[in-house]
Amino acid sequence: MTLQSDYFNGKYIKRFAALGPYLREKQCVNGGYFFDSLTVCINANVVPEKREFWGWWMTLSPKDKGFEYSYYLGMYDSKGVWQSKFSNDKTVMELIEKNLTSFHQSLSKQLCELELACVPSSKMAEFKWQLSK
Repeated sequence: MTLQSDYFNGKYIKRFAALGPYLREKQCVNGGYFFDSLTVCINANVVPEKREFWGWWMTLSPKDKGFEYSYYLGMYDSKGVWQSKFSNDKTVMELIEKNLTSFHQSLSKQLCELELACVPSSKMAEFKWQLSK
C-alpha cells in the first residue's frame, strides 16, 4: 500500500485536522505530517508574536502499511522554531505529558480507524515517556 497520493493525503489531512489544533499543514511534506502543541506559555506578558512556549512536536512518516512517529519535547522560541530543551518545572512537564498522551491516543484511534499501522521510530527508544494506545 502506498500512502503518497493526493487522494490519501487529502483524506489524512482532513482526519488529522479533526484532532484539534495540532496539525501544521504547511509543514506536511513528502507524504509526512507535522504536529505540535504549544502547551505552556513561558512569557505571557509580551506581545503574542514574541511569546515562547513549552510543548512538544512530532513527525509522522509514511511506512509500508502505515506511519512511523517521532516525538520531541522542548521550547517553541520567539522566532517560531522548536528547540530541544527541558523545563525544570515539574508541573510544566506534567502538563506537557498529559497533553501529549491525550493527543497520541486520539491519533492512534484515527490511524486504527483508517486501518493503518502506527509504530515508533528508532529515535523513540530515547523518549522520556511511555505512550500507550
